[in-house]
Amino acid sequence: MRIAMIGTGYVGLVSGVCFSDFGHDVICVDKDPNKITMLESGEVPIYEPGLDALMVKNVEAGRLSFTGDLSAAVAGADAVFIAVGTPTRRGDGHADLTYVMAAAEEIAQAMTGYCVVVTKSTVPVGTNRRVKQVIAKANPEAQFDVASNPEFLREGAAIDDFMRPDRVVVGVQNDAAAEVMAEVYRPLFLRDFPIVTTDLESAEMIKYAANAFLATKITFINEIAALCEKVGANVKEVSKGIGMDGRIGNKFLHAGPGYGGSCFPKDTSALARIGQEHAVPMQITETVIKVNEAVKRRMIDKIMDTCDGNVNGKTIAVLGCTFKPNTDDMRDAPSLTIVPALVGGGAKVRVVDPQGRKEGEALLPGVNWMDDAYKAVQNAHAVIVMTEWNEFRALDLKRVANRMETPRMIDLRNVYSPKDAKRAGFEVYAGVGL
Repeated sequence: MRIAMIGTGYVGLVSGVCFSDFGHDVICVDKDPNKITMLESGEVPIYEPGLDALMVKNVEAGRLSFTGDLSAAVAGADAVFIAVGTPTRRGDGHADLTYVMAAAEEIAQAMTGYCVVVTKSTVPVGTNRRVKQVIAKANPEAQFDVASNPEFLREGAAIDDFMRPDRVVVGVQNDAAAEVMAEVYRPLFLRDFPIVTTDLESAEMIKYAANAFLATKITFINEIAALCEKVGANVKEVSKGIGMDGRIGNKFLHAGPGYGGSCFPKDTSALARIGQEHAVPMQITETVIKVNEAVKRRMIDKIMDTCDGNVNGKTIAVLGCTFKPNTDDMRDAPSLTIVPALVGGGAKVRVVDPQGRKEGEALLPGVNWMDDAYKAVQNAHAVIVMTEWNEFRALDLKRVANRMETPRMIDLRNVYSPKDAKRAGFEVYAGVGL
C-alpha cells in the first residue's frame, strides 16, 4: 500500500518506519526542512533504540522516503496518517488540535482519489468527526473516509510494541475504511495479534482510558509508598504482594518520583477536561493529577531531609534526568520539578544522563553537565538516582561512597537496597516507600 505519514515526531517517525518494514511504501512529511535533511542523511532526531538502523534499512530498500511536500505525498495515497502534536492547551488543559485541523485542510486539497484519513495523534473524543467535516468542507468532491488509530508505544520499546502489540485499535464508520485498515495492518493479522475494530468515539476513548488507568496505578503505589514510610512497611514487598493478583498485575506498580513523559500528563489533563465539558467529572483522574504533582514535591522534601534540611552550598550529583530510561524525552520529567528546587536552594547540581543533555541543557539551567557518574559524585554531599538507566543500576557503590564528601544516597527509583548501600559505606540511604 501507499501510505503518507504527516508528522515525523516520535509517533509519526516510529509508525512510518515500522509500516515501511511491513512492506508498504511510506512517505513521511514534515514542515521542518532541517528535520527532513537530517532524516534523508540517515540521522534520527529522537533517541529510540533500534530506530536508526531500521530506518536506514527501509530507505535503502526503497520503501521509505521523506519530504516537505505534503501534496506530493498525499496524492495517490491509500491511507494518510495524521501524526502531529496535540500539546496541552494553555489555560484549560484541553488538547490543542490546531495542528490536526491544519493537516486535515491540507490533506483535503491534496487528495486525488479515495483514501482513508487516519488520526494517529491522541485526540479528544469527537475529533475524527471534526476532521471529516473539515476535509469535506475544504474539498466537497473528496472521496475519503476517516479512521481513528491511537498509538500505544512505550518510549524505549516502541519498535517492539509496534511489531508485537498487545492490541491494535481501529475506529471506523464503514466496511470500506475497515478493509483499508486491515490491509495496512495485514502482517499483524497474519500473526494473530488482536485487532480491535470499533466506532470512532470508542477508539478515541480507549486511548485516554488506558493512559489514565496506568497513570492511576503509578499514583496509587506512590501514595502507598508514602504510607509505608510512616508505618514501617516496604513498598517493594507490598507491590510484589498485590501484583501477584491477576486482577491487578505487577506492571506500573513501581514506586518513584511520579510519572512524566509525553503521554500521561497530557492525556490525564485532556480526559479531565473532556469530563468537565460533558458534566461527567473524572474525579479519579483529577485526583491522580493532583497527587502526582504532590509526589514530586514530596521527593524534594525527602532530599532536603536527607541533607539535614539545607542544600545551600552542597554539591549534589543527579543520575538521570529523562522521565524514563532509554529515551531522550524530558517532557514533564520529575527532574524538571526537583532539580530547579535544588538549584533554587543554593545547591551545586551535577547531572549525568546518557541522552538527556540535548534537551536538558535548555530546560535545567544552572546545572553542571557531566558524562561520568563517578566523576559527578567526586566530593559530593549527596547522590540522587533520578532515572533508572542500566548504567546507574550497576554502580560500584563502594567506589561511589568513597569518592563523596558525605556519602548519602537518595534513591528515587529503589534501584539499590538499603542493606547494600549501608554495606558499601553510605551513611544515609533514602528510598521511596522503604
